[in-house]
Formats: sequence, C-alpha cells, structure tokens
Amino acid sequence: MSADPTSSTREAHVTIVTQTRVRPEASDAFAAWQDGTSKAIAAFPGFLEQSVIPPNPPQQVDWVILQRFASQPAAVAWLNSAERLTRVQTVLPMLVGNDDVHLVKDEATGALPAPVSIVISTHIKPGQEEAYRRWEKRIAGAQSKAPGFQGYRFEPPIPGIQEDFLSILRFDSEKNLQAWLESPERQALLQDADDFMERFHTRTVRTGFDQWFRAAADGAAPPAAWKQNMIVLLLLYPVVFLFAVLVQTPVLMNLVGLPFPVALFIGNAVSVVLLDYLIPWTSVRFAWWLRPTASASFLRAVGGAVLVVLLYGVFVLIFTRLF
Repeated sequence: MSADPTSSTREAHVTIVTQTRVRPEASDAFAAWQDGTSKAIAAFPGFLEQSVIPPNPPQQVDWVILQRFASQPAAVAWLNSAERLTRVQTVLPMLVGNDDVHLVKDEATGALPAPVSIVISTHIKPGQEEAYRRWEKRIAGAQSKAPGFQGYRFEPPIPGIQEDFLSILRFDSEKNLQAWLESPERQALLQDADDFMERFHTRTVRTGFDQWFRAAADGAAPPAAWKQNMIVLLLLYPVVFLFAVLVQTPVLMNLVGLPFPVALFIGNAVSVVLLDYLIPWTSVRFAWWLRPTASASFLRAVGGAVLVVLLYGVFVLIFTRLF
C-alpha cells in the first residue's frame, strides 16, 4: 500500500516554483487558465497555498507561480496527477518555450520571494557532479560579498522530478543584481565551469511591495503585508495630495492645459518614483515595528500600528487647515 502523501509530519513543506513565458496575445487566456488551475489545485491533498506573480517587464517577463504543499510526496503527486498533466497540455500553445518547474524546501533560507531574485537552472555533464559542487562553493563565496546580496539557495537535482541543479540568488535591487551578473569575477568563474557545465539559464523574479522593504540579511521573511500597506498609505497620501494641490491642478491642468486623465497619470508616475526613495528610508525608521524581535512585546506591535494611524490623522488635520 502506498503512503498517503500528506500523512508524514516529518516532511518539510515544499514549494513548487513554476516560471513560464506567455505569448503576448495569450495573456488574458493564460490568466483564465491559471484561475482554473487554482481552483483545481485547491482541492488537491496536501495543498496549502498559492501565490501568482504576473510579469513585471522589463525586469521580469515571466509568470511565476508558487504552490506550497505539506510535503514533497504531496507536491510530486500534484505534478504527476492526470488533472494537472491534462491542463498543461491545453496551455502549451499559449507559451513561449517550456516551463521551468522546481521544488524548493521551505525550511532553508534564501527562498522566494525577495525584492529581486534570480533562479539559475544548471545542467551538468554526466559524471561531473562533484566538480560542479566544488565550483558552486567557490561562486557562492564570491557572490556573498557582492553589494546588495541578501540570500542564496542551492538545490540539487531530484531524480525523476528535476534533473538540473537549482540556485536562487536574492538581491536588494535590480542594479546590484545586474552588477554581480556582469562582474568580471563572475564571468571568470563561469569560464572555469565550461568543462563540466553543459548548459544553464536564468530567470528573474520580482514581487510587489517587497522591492520597497529591505530584506533581512539573515534571509528572514519580509514584514507582514498589512504593515507594508500601512507604511505605503502613510507616504502615498501626502505625496499624492501635495502633488495634486501644488503641481497637478495649478500647473499641469490650468497652466499647461492637460486633460485630467493625463495630469493624473503624470501624478501617479511621480508618486511611484518618490515612494521608491521614501519607503526604504521610512522602513528603516520603523524597523522596530516592521521586523520586531522574537522578544518584542505585544504592546510594541500595537503601538506601532497606533502610531501610524495617528500620523494619518496628523496629515489629514494639517491638510484640512492649510488647504
């Protein structure tokens, strides 16, 4: 009798990381297909949760789907299920090339998501596995010293499931990631691997507000989503209000004569650029609340939320009286 894939409590949770490139004209059809797949997997034994990250060009051109399972056998059962394989056949005409599908154990550090991550899939020549592992230690040591480096994962092949070695690198920004990928040190290391590396390819992943909140150096998870949203709102409101009052209405609309939709679009674009600087600065000042230590009191957690709400009120009061 085969074991129930969800019965073992000793198995670590695993995440199926799927990266797929969709033809531009098929984006809507793929989104509908993914909705159907989400409904199908929801009832599958051992399934825990799913995150779908749409493309964010030009840095991230792939769809990224993270499907978390209670154990590796449960995840493998889903990958091999007739239901999934049938759905995969229907989506193939929408795709460019093949999917990258990998299993990542949850208990190690350096897992997705991160401000910017790159997934490197490497196929090794037969009999060269040990040489590759020694080389991987060298490049891991070098990349750990690169500016902006935040975490690293290394996953060996799983026979019958994924035949390639998998590396996941996390950086705090696209600029620092590209600097490492293009660095002379990395290029020299890649040349050293020619004798045992058959092929490799890379794919980049970005996630929503995580790019604005610095990941912890020890690979800890980003702040809770509701805290991130509160900080974003705290800064978004005054930025949008002041730009509308001081620039959008008097200059763009009244002086230049731009229609409201165009002026609003410019205001939104300016707001996003400003937040890219303001939110990292603010998140450092609120680190005691965004990333509390294990010994932090409940009062501190509540106090941070109360402080942010009070600041909301201060902005509303100031703007009401001045404008």
